[in-house]
Amino acid sequence: MALPTPQSGFLISVVGQIEKAEFAEFDNIYCKYCFVCGPDWERLSGYEEGLSQVSRKSQDDRQIFVLNFPFEVCFKSTNPYGWPRIVLSIYGIDSFGNSVIRGYGMYHLPVTSGKCTKVMSTFVPASSSMLQQMTSWFTGRRPEYLDSRVLAFGDGREVTRVASQGKVWITFNVMIKDMRKYGFDNVQRENAASTSSQSS
Repeated sequence: MALPTPQSGFLISVVGQIEKAEFAEFDNIYCKYCFVCGPDWERLSGYEEGLSQVSRKSQDDRQIFVLNFPFEVCFKSTNPYGWPRIVLSIYGIDSFGNSVIRGYGMYHLPVTSGKCTKVMSTFVPASSSMLQQMTSWFTGRRPEYLDSRVLAFGDGREVTRVASQGKVWITFNVMIKDMRKYGFDNVQRENAASTSSQSS
């Protein structure tokens, strides 16, 4: 009788949500996310992509978009190269009824276990001239990436003109297992750092 082979690789499990967004100039948005990882990584569970509901700006002084859009994913690997990233694409509906890009953002999943909330600054590709900007506004075809996964890699991004626009708040609840078995130490050492600074 053959024994079951032990599972190889360390695991990272993330449960979180895209909580809220801040885009001062717009009245409605919706969000699309996708996870991107390196060739040595395997997604064991959870959805690779997701699409949220349309959210309208709050009528109070905060002027925020409440999304509360949950996600859950689990990855396995033996190599931290290509650590998983979450890529956000924020869309909205303009005055002509067209769905247009409002912001892109990318963030590496946290490398330590625990809960954290991150603020992601987003950006949009900018038109190369005033004429193109006017044309894109009238036609409803704004500059955007054909595949948002390009944001997870550095190739060719240095030649892209972008403009900052908006912020998104994301909460991560991270569990990591068996990294030490493969020689990686990702434990936070806040107490050790404070002790060494006090002794010096």
